[in-house]
Amino acid sequence: MRVALAEDGALFREGLLLLLGAAGHQVVGSVADGDALMGLLGTEPADVAILDIRMPPGTEGGLRAAARVRAAYPETGLLLLSHYAETHYLMRCLEIGTERIGYRLKERVAGTQVLSDTLDRINAGELVIEPSLAGRLVNRPAGVSGPLALLSQRELEVLRLMAEGRSNTGIAGMLSLSAKAVEKHIASIFTKLDLPFDATTHHRRVLAVLTYLGAR
Repeated sequence: MRVALAEDGALFREGLLLLLGAAGHQVVGSVADGDALMGLLGTEPADVAILDIRMPPGTEGGLRAAARVRAAYPETGLLLLSHYAETHYLMRCLEIGTERIGYRLKERVAGTQVLSDTLDRINAGELVIEPSLAGRLVNRPAGVSGPLALLSQRELEVLRLMAEGRSNTGIAGMLSLSAKAVEKHIASIFTKLDLPFDATTHHRRVLAVLTYLGAR
């Protein structure tokens, strides 16, 4: 896919360029701040923009740039990177959008497989959350209430793993279920949470995770 990169750390930027090239992606340009990214996207459209959260201008220029990109180019996916798994960064990301956006730790995407998987999921419309941060959120003690009260214990387990960013195959392995059983549980979750069926305008997996995080 076409990728735009905004990262003020020269060493990490060069490393990402190598990884993206090795994975077969086309880097349309690499810049060091949010203003330059906006200029780049004005001439070179991208499927996904990768941004460092803590880059110029300001201490959180990446977040502000991401909001500007989403407003100007809503079809461009966003991958925000940080050295730190901070809840307030995640909340800021969710304010920008809940589809075609991801928040990952820099150390976790330092490999072609994880980086490409993250970009593919974002490009497909998903919300991708750093698993350690998602796990911290979903495992906070809380009672089951609201729409989640309709779910069975197994469905809650499946939804928790969805919120941690697990694929259907990953969920099946964690819970010792068949892939078909996981698909049935997910279909039931969508139905019980009364999520919209129109896949062209709604990503039900994202909506299910947001419902879970909100209730917890």
